[in-house]
Amino acid sequence: MSSSNMVAVITGASSGIGRATALRYAAMGAAVVLASRRRQALTKLAAECAELGGRALAVPTDVTDPGQVDALARRAVDEFGRIDVWVNNAAVSVFAPFLEMPLDDLRRVLDVNILGYVYGARAALRVMTGQGSGSLVNVASIVGEVPQPYTAPYGMSKAAVRALGVSLRQELALQKAKHISVSTVLPATIDTPFFRHSANYTGREVLAMPPVYSPEAVAKAIERVARKPRNEVVVGGAAGPALVRRHRKSPAPVEAQMALQTEKTHLSRDDRAAATTGILYYPAPDADAEVTGGWHGSEKTGTRRGMTWLLLGGVSAYVVGRRLGSDANQKSRPGRRR
Repeated sequence: MSSSNMVAVITGASSGIGRATALRYAAMGAAVVLASRRRQALTKLAAECAELGGRALAVPTDVTDPGQVDALARRAVDEFGRIDVWVNNAAVSVFAPFLEMPLDDLRRVLDVNILGYVYGARAALRVMTGQGSGSLVNVASIVGEVPQPYTAPYGMSKAAVRALGVSLRQELALQKAKHISVSTVLPATIDTPFFRHSANYTGREVLAMPPVYSPEAVAKAIERVARKPRNEVVVGGAAGPALVRRHRKSPAPVEAQMALQTEKTHLSRDDRAAATTGILYYPAPDADAEVTGGWHGSEKTGTRRGMTWLLLGGVSAYVVGRRLGSDANQKSRPGRRR
């Protein structure tokens, strides 16, 4: 299908990865259906998409409401006749020590990041099954592979998104639905407003943990896997895929390194940040509806810093691994007789 005839539905479209993806599809001449909770931000984005040559429809949607998500799919079909690509992207997070995290906030993260994707997948696949083709792209995260401290529900949710993709691909294979694909994209740290939007109870400001990559790199990956399906793709230069491979080979040292990296670079050193629920329950101000978050991420600099981080992480992982191995050997030695 040519780009000018393509119809793409994108949730979480008002900022960050979703906004970058919408602009990419619009520049290709596709029709984009824009969903988020921010009406004015979507209206502005729709105008930008039209200026780029695409057709755009703004549909304010709360993805935690299955009725609204079903209505989003109906609006797309009523307006453009079909859905070729559905991008599940809307997500939220909360930073807090696990025992200090409000349970309502934890539950809200799971509601948005898991059930929101479930509702989107059901709405999209109903349409795609009827028309016999389509691509569902779920935006997960590299922390779905290597979780972090202080963000337990976010890591849980992104691991669940990966599992959802595997299950759906199996069902489609059994149904012999050869022209319907399900792909999962795992971004590393991306330069978006997401970190300012997160709920936070750590007392420290949430920062974008380096290396930081551009939202356009993720948008490019989303468009590519929708066109040429892959089960999973990691976005994060050479460092992202290498981190995933290392974790699968030797998880303990990689997890230790991730913990240190999060503690040192994902949160500020001072402890003066006020507690906030972020955008968990209410959308961000429309003034913050931007693609980037001011973290100066790019594919080039992200890759360079990522390889430096990977090298340093490898040294640290080696040290930690040797220490863990030494501890294990000490425990396995028989006790000395007196």
